[in-house]
Amino acid sequence: MRPIAYRLTGLLLALSCCSAFAQTTPTQVPLGGNAYITTVSPSGDELIDDNGLHNWDSTQAVISTYFDVQQAGQLDLSLIGSLSGASHSTVKVSIGHQSHLVNLSSTGTAPFSAGTFTVDKPGYVKVDLQGVSTDGGYYGDISNLQIGGSATAAGTVFANDPTNFYWSLRGPSVHLGFTVPTNTEYFYSEITVPKGQDPIGSYYMANGFNVGYFGIQVNSATERRVLFSVWDSPTAPTTLVRQGPNVIVDTFGGEGTGGQSHLVFPWKAGQTYRFLTRAQPDGSGNTLYSSWFGTEKKGSTSWQLIATWKYAGTSSYLAGVYSFLESFDPAYGYIGRQGNFANQWARDASGQWSEVTSAYFDVDPTGLNKQRLDFAGGVRCKEFYLRNDGFFSNSTASGQTFTREAGGVPPDVDVSKLP
Repeated sequence: MRPIAYRLTGLLLALSCCSAFAQTTPTQVPLGGNAYITTVSPSGDELIDDNGLHNWDSTQAVISTYFDVQQAGQLDLSLIGSLSGASHSTVKVSIGHQSHLVNLSSTGTAPFSAGTFTVDKPGYVKVDLQGVSTDGGYYGDISNLQIGGSATAAGTVFANDPTNFYWSLRGPSVHLGFTVPTNTEYFYSEITVPKGQDPIGSYYMANGFNVGYFGIQVNSATERRVLFSVWDSPTAPTTLVRQGPNVIVDTFGGEGTGGQSHLVFPWKAGQTYRFLTRAQPDGSGNTLYSSWFGTEKKGSTSWQLIATWKYAGTSSYLAGVYSFLESFDPAYGYIGRQGNFANQWARDASGQWSEVTSAYFDVDPTGLNKQRLDFAGGVRCKEFYLRNDGFFSNSTASGQTFTREAGGVPPDVDVSKLP
């Protein structure tokens, strides 16, 4: 995950990410940053990097490229690339039920025309490539799609900043920012992931704060985790104080450094899970951050300690409280996901619970800079929801505040009896 200061400020990069005027010349959509191998061949040789598609040697592989058009109309499509390891190949290019065959030749020059398609509504278009035949080992190295026609005349949106293709493939992360009372010692919240909205690479973060985050992940087809991490302070590394049963403790790096703890746990979509985080000044100028994971058993909540971490050099209660939804695996950034976030409560140092019913919604720079438009958030009765990826249209404007219905009943947790 990106450091909180970067994620929540949404700094603009001043990129020329889309055409705001009628296009008079064809536009090239790079596969790097916009394409995925949506059906992997048995060999798994296919590769998409910042320069495009390579090692394309199977008829079973499907490569999907996504871009947004601002109006319906005709779409003229061509492939930019060359043959590698062959002199001739035939490729099927499809948009929905429409398809054309494209012949690539080592003696020909790009663009290789794929003909004209009809786009019946504005929004994201998915272009699928699939090999049909080749007289060599590969179907071609494809770097870009060239698009034109009336469907592109009002503008197009796609990832066009190569320095951020990794983030574009992951997709936009979306956040809910909460205002909690001064001296908030505990923050409680709940997450329900709807069935079918839990693809690999998803992180549903429930209790975030200015130096850490706590939530649930889908790490593979067979493993799911409860994750609690705290960044290092500017003065010293974060250190472990204690950990819960079966919790694995490590450090993390890449997007800042800090202490990481996780519990392998088979959480399920459609079920509600509870999250409780505490910030406790230790009296020596440091803060102890603890998180507990709650599951319902026979009408009551069973709490498991994940870990307690000591953050050095700062004595503080909880600040910068937030939740988020992200895709952390770029290979799965084309699959949509959603999380429902509910029942947020804050407990101050005097023991007073306060319900938190409003949340500030925003999106990270991938969305703000219009490298991707598939992000949304909102409120349904007593729940907030966050949604991202899947290349859906009608995104939610960043920078607005949502208010949910109050539940009125504080969480049933005795903090003096927590493990």
